[in-house]
Amino acid sequence: MNPLDTDQLRTFLAVERSLSFTRAADAVAKTQSAVSMQIKKLEDTVGKPLFLRHGRSIELTGDGRKLVPYAREIIDASTRALAAFDDASLQGFVRLGITDDYCERFLPSILGEFSRTNPLVEAEVFCGPTSQIKTLVDSGKIDVALVTHNEAGTSSQLVRKEPLLWVTGQDVSPHKLDPLPVAFGAPGCTWRLQAISAMEKQGRNFRIAYTSRSFTVTLSAVMSGLTVSVFPESALRPGIRVLREDEGFPELMDCEIGILRGLEGNNPLIDALISHIRKSLDMVTSRAQGLNRLPVDVDTIGRPPKISGTRLRPGHMLHGW
Repeated sequence: MNPLDTDQLRTFLAVERSLSFTRAADAVAKTQSAVSMQIKKLEDTVGKPLFLRHGRSIELTGDGRKLVPYAREIIDASTRALAAFDDASLQGFVRLGITDDYCERFLPSILGEFSRTNPLVEAEVFCGPTSQIKTLVDSGKIDVALVTHNEAGTSSQLVRKEPLLWVTGQDVSPHKLDPLPVAFGAPGCTWRLQAISAMEKQGRNFRIAYTSRSFTVTLSAVMSGLTVSVFPESALRPGIRVLREDEGFPELMDCEIGILRGLEGNNPLIDALISHIRKSLDMVTSRAQGLNRLPVDVDTIGRPPKISGTRLRPGHMLHGW
C-alpha cells in the first residue's frame, strides 16, 4: 500500500471542514482543479471514495468520516515535528476570553485550528458575560477576547455583523400563545433588551418563562418547543424555525461581534490567534447560512464578508448539520 501524502491529507481536511471544493481551494492556496486532483489521488491511495457528489453539493462517505481522525493525527504529528526544529515557530502562553453566547458555536473551531497550526502554544480559556470578560481584559488577565460588540462598546474591534432572528422550535407553536412565552439571557443582555423593546412597541403581551446566562439553557428552552427567543444567524441549527415578520415578529438590529485585545498590544502570538478567530467566524457562519438552502448547494454559498452577514429567509426550517 502506498504511503499517505500529507499535502493531500491537508487538502482533504480543508474540504471536510468547508464541504466545498471552492472554499477549500482558497484555504490551501490551490486551484479548484488541483484540489479535485488531490482528492482523486487520495481516493486512489486508500481505494475508497471519500466524498459523495450531488450536483454541486458534496458530503463525506462513511470511509471519508473514518479517515478524518487519522488525517488529523498525521497532520498534527507532522506539524509538531516541524515546529520542534523551527526557531521561528510560535511558542508561549495565551489567554482567550469568550462569552457563553459564542462559546459553543465558535470555540471548537478556534481552538482546533489554532492548536493544529501552533502546536507549541498553550491556551487558557475564560468564559463569561461580556461585562466580566471586558473587566478581565482591562485588568490584563486576558490577552484576546471574543465578545458582543454592542455591549463592549468602542473598546472592541467590530469583526462581524449577523442578523438577530426570532426563533422557536420546529413543528411547535409557542409563538401563537398569548401571552408569548420567551427565554432570554440575563437582564442587561443586549439581545434581551432589544427583543423586549420590540414587543413593547407592538403592545404585545409576553411573559419571561426562562432567564439564564447560559446560551445552552436558552437553546434547550427553544428546542423543546416551550418558548420563543432571539438568536444570531450562526446559532441556527436543525430543529429551529425562524419566525417571520408577517407572523408578528419585527426585524431586529444586527448582532455585532467584536474582538478585544489585551494590554500587551502588538504580539505575534496574539495576532495569530486573532487571525484564527476571524477565519473561524467566517467558517461557522457560512455553514449556518448553507443550512438555509434546501437542498444545500455548498459550492454556490457565498463566503460571508468580514463585517456584514447574509440575512436568512425567515420561515425556513433547518435540516442536516
